[in-house]
Amino acid sequence: MNPNYDLLISSIQNERVKQWASLLDKKHRDRSGQFIIEGVHLVQEALKSGIEVSVIVYDNERGIPSELRDAPKLGSSGYEAAKAAEWVQASRAVMAKCTGTDTPPPIFAVVSKPEHDQSALYLENSLVVVLDGVRDPGNVGTIVRSADAVAADAVILGKGCVDLYNPKTVRSTMGSLFHLPIIEGDLAELLPIAREKGIKLVGTSLQATHTCYSYDWKQPTWLLMGSESDGLSQDVRLQLDEAVIIPMPGGTESLNVATATAVLLFEGLRQRKY
Repeated sequence: MNPNYDLLISSIQNERVKQWASLLDKKHRDRSGQFIIEGVHLVQEALKSGIEVSVIVYDNERGIPSELRDAPKLGSSGYEAAKAAEWVQASRAVMAKCTGTDTPPPIFAVVSKPEHDQSALYLENSLVVVLDGVRDPGNVGTIVRSADAVAADAVILGKGCVDLYNPKTVRSTMGSLFHLPIIEGDLAELLPIAREKGIKLVGTSLQATHTCYSYDWKQPTWLLMGSESDGLSQDVRLQLDEAVIIPMPGGTESLNVATATAVLLFEGLRQRKY
């Protein structure tokens, strides 16, 4: 790496700082095709993934984190990506301005939104998570991590979902957004195509007569999960081929959408792999 040790940005009025800070707003992310990632782990994952990392900004008082100086910790491709990026020192005030946090991270980076085609959605024996109106960043991030953990083929974010590149959502994915395709799309268009290709559309319902353990997850399946308060929208619910219920013999009546999605995905993994 060749950090630009001569370049130190200390003022939050600097034009580059204003540009970076603007990426905290969705309209500027959409316009530029870029977003901000914060912290050592996310920067590591971005570098290793091959995504375009244009600039890496680090706290001048703390210096470059050791994890990002060592080639063995980044792998050869990650280390090459780190060398190709522009490195800039910044004051603590600049770090706080660009990350919108009271306790700024030691490092952040500006990266380009990954481009994914839709081929991953229709792979043979596909397992895809489809979110309909899930608005909580923590829930979406956790669901992306669960999908990554079971090696699902993709995640689809339908209309009404939180922006994937919202800083809170990005943080909550813990780097998993760099590991699998996450596609924002119109479910009214995508679901009929999936059905035409023989993919089963499965959701949850308290009125379902089949449990998630009796469903055959070995067949091509899209798992549809709805909003935290209302569940699946009516239009999406009408597209379902199958509704399942998660048995809950204890006292609780329902599960958080991220927890329920994890239960279903890991049952799918169990049937497919074990």
